Amino acid sequence: MAEFPMSTTTSLLSAPLWHLPKPSPVKLNPKRRTSVILRSPLRSSLLLYPPPTQEATQNLDFSADIMDLPLIHWISPNFQPAKPNLNSIIKVKEDYESLRKRQIEAETQAYAEALREYKELEKTMLEKKMAPNLPFVKSLCLSWFEQLRDAIERDKQEQMSKNRKKAYGYYIDVLPSDKMAVIVMSKVMELLLPHNLERSVPLVQAALKIGAAIEHEAKVQAYLKNIKNSESPAHEEEKKDSKILRKEFLTRKNRISAMIKARKICEVQKLIRDELEVKPWSKEIQAQLGTRLIDLLIESAYIQPPVNQDSAASFEIRPAFRHYIAKASGRVRYSQGMLECNSLVYEGLDCTGVRHTVIPHLPMLIPPKTWKRYNEGAYISFPSYAMRTRGSKDQLIALKVAPKNQLDKVFKALDVLGSTKWRVNRRILDIVESLWSSGGNIAGLVNKQDIPLPEKTLTNDLEEIKRWKWANRKTKKANSEMHALRCDTELILTVARKMCREEAFYYPHNLDFRGRAYPMHSHLTHLGSDLCRGLLEFSEGKPLGKSGLKWLKIHLANLFGGGVQKLSYDMRLDFVEVHLREVFDSAANPIHGERWWMKAEDPFQCLAACIELAGALRSDSPHTYVSHLPIHQDGSCNGLQHYAALGRHAPEAATVNLVTGEKPTDVYSGVAARVLDTIKKDSMKDPATWPSASLAKILVDQVDRKLVKQTVMTSVYGVTYIGARQQIRRRLRERGLIDDDRVLYKASCYASKLTMKALGEMFQAAREIMSWLAKCAKVITVENKPVRWTTPLGLPVVQPYRTIKQIRFYTSLQRMAIRGEGDKVSKQKQRTAFPPNFVHSLDSSHMMMTATACRSAGLTFAGVHDSFWTHACDVDTMNRILREKFVELYEIPILENLLKEFEESYPTLEFPPLPERGDFDLRHVLSSPYFFN
Repeated sequence: MAEFPMSTTTSLLSAPLWHLPKPSPVKLNPKRRTSVILRSPLRSSLLLYPPPTQEATQNLDFSADIMDLPLIHWISPNFQPAKPNLNSIIKVKEDYESLRKRQIEAETQAYAEALREYKELEKTMLEKKMAPNLPFVKSLCLSWFEQLRDAIERDKQEQMSKNRKKAYGYYIDVLPSDKMAVIVMSKVMELLLPHNLERSVPLVQAALKIGAAIEHEAKVQAYLKNIKNSESPAHEEEKKDSKILRKEFLTRKNRISAMIKARKICEVQKLIRDELEVKPWSKEIQAQLGTRLIDLLIESAYIQPPVNQDSAASFEIRPAFRHYIAKASGRVRYSQGMLECNSLVYEGLDCTGVRHTVIPHLPMLIPPKTWKRYNEGAYISFPSYAMRTRGSKDQLIALKVAPKNQLDKVFKALDVLGSTKWRVNRRILDIVESLWSSGGNIAGLVNKQDIPLPEKTLTNDLEEIKRWKWANRKTKKANSEMHALRCDTELILTVARKMCREEAFYYPHNLDFRGRAYPMHSHLTHLGSDLCRGLLEFSEGKPLGKSGLKWLKIHLANLFGGGVQKLSYDMRLDFVEVHLREVFDSAANPIHGERWWMKAEDPFQCLAACIELAGALRSDSPHTYVSHLPIHQDGSCNGLQHYAALGRHAPEAATVNLVTGEKPTDVYSGVAARVLDTIKKDSMKDPATWPSASLAKILVDQVDRKLVKQTVMTSVYGVTYIGARQQIRRRLRERGLIDDDRVLYKASCYASKLTMKALGEMFQAAREIMSWLAKCAKVITVENKPVRWTTPLGLPVVQPYRTIKQIRFYTSLQRMAIRGEGDKVSKQKQRTAFPPNFVHSLDSSHMMMTATACRSAGLTFAGVHDSFWTHACDVDTMNRILREKFVELYEIPILENLLKEFEESYPTLEFPPLPERGDFDLRHVLSSPYFFN
């Protein structure tokens, strides 16, 4: 093993010393000759001189630090390093600092920007003595702003003057009154815009949302205030007055000053956080403050009817909101307070109103901060947490006490996911904007027009009246759902419009309690709908290469769907070749052409692939065409793949493509075939003696893979019979072949029973492992303990399911009850949720292991749980890595380690023995082409 200090490379290549990083050893183990590794000035690649042979490269043993770098370049013997361009380095640094400044402003000034806008509009109104022409939502908020601000200020002064303040009185002063007013209006409109036709939201939901937003903004402003005060004379005097030793004070002062001069804001924040750990507000405080602010909004906000009404009514001023108590009825078991907006407000609220709401968590303009601990990473100023604990104290404690190095692999994977550079696909955005402005209702976009309500029947026939009421209620529900979808679409497009001018942006990631990674921004992300995914592409492009062109075509076939994705690779390539004319037409004339892309299951992603493929094929050299499109490799019913790896049973492994095959095995079609076979047999029986025969005759032509797919997918994640029935019922309702709801219910019951039975027969080993996991959970809950385990990457997981404790208190509007964690664990939920949660923790481990390895190999990587994305030219490399990491994961004795952890944590309890497993060789996965495809 040869070891070379980095500093020695300067004499070999006559490079300036400052051009190289600090000395650090690099280990090499080539067979034929020794190569020297240099790191490039921007720390983004490795340089090897002289270039080793292919055999030698297979034996290179890099240190962990070196493997963090994405690219390796071989330097020819005639290589002469170019003189570094100081101006270009300065330009890169200035650009980064400019983006960083914009990022900090975006994080800290979201509500301040809205506040400045309201103040400017208010000033314009006073100067010109006329209301500006504004969208409905903004004009409403502007008309309420001054009154609400003044009401908050009066209440704040009243509370400050009292010796015995109300519960919220200590918190109403954390922000200026005008900023609080903006937050209250923004959150209330945000809740009401996509909501149901009752024009109302539960008061507790609105109050908690407002309280949490106030707390979040107060923390952001406190961080910035502490940073600014760190260098002020007043801050120094406070330090002196606090009798801190002079030496310690000067050391800390100089350290902070140096950090501020170097613009190391995050380090200063860390020092402040270490000294002053802000205790989070309780839900009771959030609800108390939120309710009082809503109360002030109700008192301050009014609306006037349109002028075209009669003269008497036109001067009538009505409250914009009201609070009322909804009595318990039907499925609502308890009375609850509601916040309702006036019908005039609701009628004026269309989906475009969401454009004017404040979106504080946008994608980042610079790479997220690396995760250092559970509460330090991602956004620069926002309080960020590596896990969404959802208020679980057990989970939070487990993260806090975990040794730092135990979480290093998890943090590193989050850093990799967050460092992927994205951009908006402007061509797709333009097409979406055109279709949306034309009314939608095409290519998966929701219709912008409501469904007309059925005309009221004039007959006295009770059955006819009953049918009309049912149809009317059904139509109103559909319109309400469509309104919510319109608001969602507008939010996605609003973010896309804001980010489309950026060359690149980033999605900081964190985890749910099972370890699955999610972007912290929630609207326009690659985890979203087909629309979201179609609007996004990698910012960095790579030449397709020969293999990349092939994978781009396969990707297009997969997105088109309709069963094409279940064909062999060769047949998918043939499908694209046959439809090249339609591909070119879709790319050249997507709206007014043949619209072939709209027939796809994922139309906007399909269109993006058509444009990319057409661009490559029409270029002078398709193999050198620079592609930005992410290519997906998806697991084949990934949950069952993990159970097959745990159980090592060959038949189940073959069913989910863990072995080589000429074409992918479709587990959904296999289950559907079993269900159809039983239904055909039942349909031949006499309905008088076999009650299911009539249902079988109705379903015999409706059973296919789509009917059972969702149930099969969720079976490994703990779907119950009731859940399966609802899933199948939705699929049958979509087809519209069964009009009678009672028949539809019975048919879905019948089909769901057969589907669950077929799954049990096909995956017996998986069922045994699920049963074993559930039994272990049952044993643990006997001692009133939550089920907890450690993932293969070292992440501590604690199931948060406890009994619900009602916390009751009085607010300024009503007596309120909010849910809190009880003292006892929920035994049933702990037992039923453990098998799916455990498998989720395994699939997240596989994704994170793959992400880290792909970055070390120089690949751009993005992950959506069991769907891995990279550039077309790198798909072969990613496929090799993800298979190797799957085998590496399951070479660990996972179930044995889990049982050992349980026995060590609960020594007095007796756990059931491990289920029997087969002898399937997992290394078959390495050569299985359709394991991920």
